[in-house]
Amino acid sequence: MSSRVLAADLPRYVGARVRVAGWVHRRRRLKSVTFVVVRDRSGLAQVVLRGAAPPEETVVEVHATVSASPRAPGGVELTEPVVETLAEAVPPPFDLYRPAVTASLPAILDHAPVALRHPALKERFAVAAAAVRGFRSTLDSLGFTEVHTPKIVASATESGANVFGIDYFGRPAYLAQSPQFFKQALVGVFERVYEVGPVFRAEPHDTARHLAQYTSLDVELGFIRDHRDVMAVLREVLAGMADPALVTVPGEIPEIPFAAALDLLEADPREPDLAPAHERALSAWARREHGSDFLFVTGYPMAKRPFYTHPDPARPGYSNSFDLLFRGVELVTGGQRLHRHADYLAVLGDAAPEYADYLQAFAHGMPPHGGFAIGLERWTARLLGAANVRQVTLFPRDLHRLTP
Repeated sequence: MSSRVLAADLPRYVGARVRVAGWVHRRRRLKSVTFVVVRDRSGLAQVVLRGAAPPEETVVEVHATVSASPRAPGGVELTEPVVETLAEAVPPPFDLYRPAVTASLPAILDHAPVALRHPALKERFAVAAAAVRGFRSTLDSLGFTEVHTPKIVASATESGANVFGIDYFGRPAYLAQSPQFFKQALVGVFERVYEVGPVFRAEPHDTARHLAQYTSLDVELGFIRDHRDVMAVLREVLAGMADPALVTVPGEIPEIPFAAALDLLEADPREPDLAPAHERALSAWARREHGSDFLFVTGYPMAKRPFYTHPDPARPGYSNSFDLLFRGVELVTGGQRLHRHADYLAVLGDAAPEYADYLQAFAHGMPPHGGFAIGLERWTARLLGAANVRQVTLFPRDLHRLTP
């Protein structure tokens, strides 16, 4: 009687007296009894109650006998109950017991602490959590070390002005846009590293795919030949993250060079990057021609890649880099990095002193290396077919939203 039994485990206790606890999910009043559905982290349990039932979302503890009932959730119900109220509740902003969510996205986000209790909304984040477990377990099996790098940094020079400035004990500092510099340095320590953490982008985009804060799944590995070794690791990681019921990661992800992609799209060959419409068209082509939800686009112009990107030795104007498109959206950016100190000095020129802390790792010897980053929310949105990345973000932060 002292141990709490979860709803999902009740079928093992038929005939026993148990203690369950959770929230009142739904009440159904009949002439002589009221069926009360209690929700806990594992699922739903039906309680047969005579008399008044507490309102929805009341937190209750129930001592009852588990009885077989084929029509009840899990094939059992709780009879002869003694119900204790642990916390009273006012009505939720919309019905949480209905199978489909009836509220608009703004209403859901405004009331997120309660709205996320809806089983359909909560399940999205179970999918995201499973993806992160797959990410970690795959990389652990490949000899990577998980690291945790600072999210407050002294320099905003990595990506220009799109950073959030803060007052750091009277000195200017910034929220990190990426762990890029740190994870490169840590290749010199561990050879293979990964991180799961927040990143911050002060980009004034008000779209269904952009957030001011999101969760980045970052990877960096040393002793590579070129960016194709990075692409091979990415393919393994995606296979570990994917839910087979939702997506299949092919054994070999199709690839198209950037210049060939522009030609296929009949786009201006001088384009330095792909527009969202290009990404959608290329993904449709990959699905049609290769039966794949994934497509690598390789060899982007150096002009649109960060300064640390390694050029293609055969075509210096192009890079050993790639994007991975997934169901019409750029999901991953990655590639090979420069690793020789002299190459960084040549690329940075007069700006090199601003990067002194970053460059010290290269001055002391760094192997050829590369990596990538996956946006968790973008991955989950495409996996579930969500139209807006905010649908799969806990308490999103964007151009307009700072609460709750």
